[in-house]
Amino acid sequence: MNEHAAREEICRIGRSLFERGYVHATAGNISVRLDDGFLITPTDACLGFLDPAQLARVDLQGTQRSGAPASKTLALHRRIYEAQAALGAPVACVIHTHSTHCVALTLRDPGPELLPPITPYFVMKVGHVPVVPYHRPGDPRVADLVAALVARYHQQGTPIRAVMLSRLGPNVWHGSPAQAMAVLEELEETAKLWQLSPAPPAPLGDDAIEELRRSFGASW
Repeated sequence: MNEHAAREEICRIGRSLFERGYVHATAGNISVRLDDGFLITPTDACLGFLDPAQLARVDLQGTQRSGAPASKTLALHRRIYEAQAALGAPVACVIHTHSTHCVALTLRDPGPELLPPITPYFVMKVGHVPVVPYHRPGDPRVADLVAALVARYHQQGTPIRAVMLSRLGPNVWHGSPAQAMAVLEELEETAKLWQLSPAPPAPLGDDAIEELRRSFGASW
């Protein structure tokens, strides 16, 4: 994806997420990896009203070259790209939101992962979602924690596409903005299902998960 197309796609994804309630106000950010750097949404920007020309353009070292001031989560985005590339599994887009149902789950003293495998599409399209303990927005220590989780889950044979920042929201990533958005949608909808259920749903059994591995390459 060239830079012009990436700018347009970031704005399209941002507007779509905003209009459907996955983000609100100035919460959330989107970045795309370019050959020689990154595009990322500006700090305190509303994702529903982005200007392609005002997206922050930074180099591979994180130095801003043009556009409005970059989101304070730039360091975290860069570490996700670096961690994935180091494992031979580079990604092209990272999305962070404050999605309501995901955040609500972390207000209930969550365990090490946000959700169990309660639906087949959560297993196939999202996978494990480790929870990162609360740190203030933009805290650089979070980048190290997330990079370590990326490496650990990869070593376990269950590579991840998402982490959950407690009391803040999910970070998801994939090979394109549209694919990353689909991960986010599936994650938030699964969190919503969990909350709407009158009792905690039973997770899929081992046989069902193994069938998803065989049939669809699920990495659970």
